[in-house]
Amino acid sequence: MENRRWMLGVVLTALAAFTSIAVTRPAVAKAGDQPALAEVKIDNFSFGPTTLTVATGTTVTWKNNDDVPHTVVSDDKVFRSKALDTDDKFSYTFTKPGTYNYFCSVHPKMVAKVVVQ
Repeated sequence: MENRRWMLGVVLTALAAFTSIAVTRPAVAKAGDQPALAEVKIDNFSFGPTTLTVATGTTVTWKNNDDVPHTVVSDDKVFRSKALDTDDKFSYTFTKPGTYNYFCSVHPKMVAKVVVQ
């Protein structure tokens, strides 16, 4: 019985480790695959997550869950949304690796970044 409990603990530990690795690794697109997708939620005057790491070719969608309009503007002006009302979305496909810092032009203290690998 003790041996079974030990084995169950080993299996659960391995499963937990595998799950955390699978969740944190960015998706890598292969030829013929559907494009990777990721979402950033705009809520309570913040972007979540504040740092999003994705693979090249990933389309990121921002959704405004706030009751006030927000924008999504990259520091280097690579992408820029219109004012997003509640439940509006904006998407951008990242084709080049790099770090893309962005902010809300209506509320400039709202900042975040997308890291493309």
